[in-house]
Amino acid sequence: MKKIVLAYSGGLDTSCLIKWFEEKGYDVIAFIADVGQGEDFTSIKKRALATGASKVYCLNLQKEFVTDYVFPALKAGALYEEKYNLACALSRPLIAKHLVDIAHKEKAHAIAHGCTGKGNDQVRFEVTARLIDPKIEIIAPVRFWEFKTRDEEIEYAKSKKIPVSVTKKSPYSIDVNLYGRAIECGVLEDPWQEPPEDIYALTENPIKAPNKPTYVTIDFVKGIPQKIDGKAYAPVTLIQKLNQIGGKNSVGRVDMVENRLVGIKSREIYENPAGTILYAALHELECLVLDRETMRYKQAAAQKYAELTYNGLWCIPLKTQLDSYFNTVHKNTTGTVRLKLFKGNCTVAGRKSKYSRYKEEMATYGEKDIFDQKQSEGFVKLWGMPFA
Repeated sequence: MKKIVLAYSGGLDTSCLIKWFEEKGYDVIAFIADVGQGEDFTSIKKRALATGASKVYCLNLQKEFVTDYVFPALKAGALYEEKYNLACALSRPLIAKHLVDIAHKEKAHAIAHGCTGKGNDQVRFEVTARLIDPKIEIIAPVRFWEFKTRDEEIEYAKSKKIPVSVTKKSPYSIDVNLYGRAIECGVLEDPWQEPPEDIYALTENPIKAPNKPTYVTIDFVKGIPQKIDGKAYAPVTLIQKLNQIGGKNSVGRVDMVENRLVGIKSREIYENPAGTILYAALHELECLVLDRETMRYKQAAAQKYAELTYNGLWCIPLKTQLDSYFNTVHKNTTGTVRLKLFKGNCTVAGRKSKYSRYKEEMATYGEKDIFDQKQSEGFVKLWGMPFA
């Protein structure tokens, strides 16, 4: 039998895929990537074996995910189409890397995933895998198998006694990791419909959120968050703590109609409390310590970084070069930011840094003012001269 390593989530598609591959004569090895979904991986592993997998790998990749993927994107300020902080997209090249590693270890014939032909993840998995190993074979049955709808998959799962949680009454497709949640399908496919409250899991309903604001301080060292309210946290724990604080205050909900890589538009709902807090805090610190030209150039570089990540190009040379650039940018991005969280809003309440470029004596209109306003007349004339 030919061996195949399947990126397995335990959801509808990949659960059906184990049985589907088995019926095609494959020896299926399931790979479960723990990137902080918060699920019972022991049960998922048992489900994979019960469905037909001959072996299951379950790797805890949370620390690697945060330090090598989440934090670099944070330093870049990467927001796809100015809204999506790429929580799910960032996990794909990490999963693909380990998928290929396991295939090499097991001397597998191919690797497989459960992505659809409409989605972005097919590109993220396959491009990353082929950049690591150009000769590796990749099989994506969802693009060509016999099931045309999710309802047909559900019926197949029932007929094969495959245990899955999705039902026709709850048709949402949900992707979760330590950094956030993405929800699509069902009623959400109508962009006019308001998202039902029951789709949210990380964030409290704003109506039920505390009636008093919560203040939180974040300490950064060279663009990397180190402390919350003066207490040091390891990277994974820091994200978990901020998800808890932000979620309680309804921070981190995004309703977005985005442009997928394949060319279609899709409506996605995202929950990302920790990311929303960290992006807001780091941006405010950058405003304090970076010079004007660096700030403006970084905006364009951040957009490019987000596009590369979203489009599955995490492993290309340009992304590595941009990482080097952002590491240089954040040489002095060390300081503390205080944020105010209140019923879904996340606003800055204060910021400080020993590298601050803000000079009160230049900005003030009070007695400490040292700005020589007489020089402004000549400056204004020169500034407008080319247009006169």
